[in-house]
Amino acid sequence: MKYRPDPALTEALRALAAPGRIEVRVTPGARRDEIRIESDAVQIRVTSPPADGAANGAVLRILAAALGCPRRDLTLLRGETARIKLIAIATSR
Repeated sequence: MKYRPDPALTEALRALAAPGRIEVRVTPGARRDEIRIESDAVQIRVTSPPADGAANGAVLRILAAALGCPRRDLTLLRGETARIKLIAIATSR
C-alpha cells in the first residue's frame, strides 16, 4: 500500500527540513508505516525489518513521499545502523 501523508504533516516536515537536513528517530518492524512529529522531533515507524538495510530504504521512501520529493533527493548521512538518523535533502532547482 502506498503511503499517503496528511498535507499538514507535509508542511510541518518541510519547515523542519528547511536547512537541508532532518534528524529522525526510526522504529523498524512496526505494524504500519507512519510519520509523527512530537515536540519538533520526527518519528518514523516502518514495517520493514532492520536487516540488510530494508528499514533504511523504507524510511527514505516514506520520508520522500511525505515531503513530496523524489527518493533520489534524500541521502542518509548518519545512522545507518542506529535508530536516530540524519538525512540530507537536496534542494530543488
